[in-house]
This record gives sequence, C-alpha cells and structure tokens, in this order.
Amino acid sequence: MIKLAPSILSADFANLGNDIKKVESAGAHYLHVDVMDGNFVPNISIGMPVIKSIGKITSMPLDVHLMIEKPQRYLEDFANVGADIINFHVEACDDIQNALNKIKSLNKKSALTVKPNTDINTVLKYVEQIDMVLVMSVEPGFGGQKIITETLKKVSDLASYIYKNNLNVEIEIDGGVNIDNVSTVIDVGANVIVVGSSIFGADDITNSTTEFLNIFKKYG
Repeated sequence: MIKLAPSILSADFANLGNDIKKVESAGAHYLHVDVMDGNFVPNISIGMPVIKSIGKITSMPLDVHLMIEKPQRYLEDFANVGADIINFHVEACDDIQNALNKIKSLNKKSALTVKPNTDINTVLKYVEQIDMVLVMSVEPGFGGQKIITETLKKVSDLASYIYKNNLNVEIEIDGGVNIDNVSTVIDVGANVIVVGSSIFGADDITNSTTEFLNIFKKYG
C-alpha cells in the first residue's frame, strides 16, 4: 500500500489545526513532523509542546522525524508527547542499537533515516528490527528543495534487499516530491511518500492531497 505523509514543515502555523484536519479528511495516512535542533541541521523547527498539541486534534499516526544530535537523549520524551513513529538519523546517533532497543521498549515504531550522501548499507544490518527506513532525497533542514535524483538508486537498492529477504519494512522518501515526480519515486520502491510544499503550500490543500491519493490508487 502506498501511503501519504504530508509534512507540516511547509504548513502555515497560523492555520495548522484546520489544515491538518483537511489532509486527514482527504485520506492522508501519516502526519510527518520534522524536529530540527539547529545543530544537526542548520535550521530550528518545532518541539514537544507542538507535537503534544497536534496529537489532540488528529488520529493520524505521527511520524516524528528527529533531525537532532544524539536523539537517544529524547526518545522517551517524544514517545510521551505522542510520537507514533520515532525516526532518527544514523549520522546523528552514536549508539543506534541502544536507541532502537529504547524505542521498542516504549512500544513505538522505529525508523532510521539516511542523508543523500550516506551509504544505504549503513542501515541494512538494522533493517530486520525496524519498521521503516527514510531516504532523504534532499539535504535535510529546509523544505521546498528539488529532489536529488541520484537518491532514487538508494531507494531501489533498499527495496530489492527488503524483497529478497521477505521483510515487512516500509520505505519512506522525503524531499522534493511533487505531483510530477511522485510516480517515479513509487516505481523505484518507496511506499511512504512525504510531501510538504506541494500540499501545505498549495492553494487548495484538500484538492492537492486528493490528487496525490488518486495517483496512489493506481498502485492498488
């Protein structure tokens, strides 16, 4: 199943509650929440109070993408405020196994993220024990970037590995996905599609969400 995960990084926070309800009513599957600390990436976004508030107005699973240094320090805190999927960067964590064990103990889904230049082999030894791998198709930190097409090979290689080993692991892609290239990223193996500005930056959020979902229906 192809799933849509609108990213609130591109949202107008003055209308955030209403806009989240629009994507949920239209049929989005996850809500992607980017947390940035200004150290791991050169930007600062939202934190735990906002996530806690979002959780009160939506039943969509919160896919919390931690773009922060040493994410293991805050795993329990993010779980407590409502993160359903805790997604952290392999480049930012000095003890990946311990962090994954912690997420499991919190009864949350775990995901590992790789930057565009990170070798996908970095995550393969953990794939059997996680729920999702996020491949960044832009440099993390800012919305509105163009997709780095070379990252699609990484998605394809990961999809082949998961298929050959008969694993139940989702492949998420984040960065530069729009209505014109979404079929391409699905065709190479991604099944959780993060979309930011093409949904929350659109004139009609509901129609834009529906447009993506209509494409997804072609894949069953």
